[in-house]
Amino acid sequence: QVQLVESGGGLVRPGGSLRLSCATSGFSFDKQILGWFRQAPGKEREGVSCIRDSDESTYYADSVKGRFTVSRDNVKNTVYLQMNNLKPEDTGEYFCAAGLGLATVREMCTIPALNDYWGRGVQVTVSS
Repeated sequence: QVQLVESGGGLVRPGGSLRLSCATSGFSFDKQILGWFRQAPGKEREGVSCIRDSDESTYYADSVKGRFTVSRDNVKNTVYLQMNNLKPEDTGEYFCAAGLGLATVREMCTIPALNDYWGRGVQVTVSS
């Protein structure tokens, strides 16, 4: 059974940091493109950052470049999202996703429907 379980969300002040983790099981972790998406109330789900193991390719949405860093641990089957200098507009439900990666990293991260597996999400709230 495939499982993706996010953790690390919470409430943080603007300028603060959070580290999200996504523990996975039930599939070949090293063959997947892993990614993070977020959804704010009333808005569509958007790709934040994705990473592919085979060539360490990454994708970042323009809104998070220079502030967020995605990484993966193929021993722990876990993908991380380090979020620094958080802004109120980063608020939303953050979801971990995985796909076989037949598309490019950018495509997997900008077209949510291409991803095969999803976690249940974790809330991130940036507010003073």
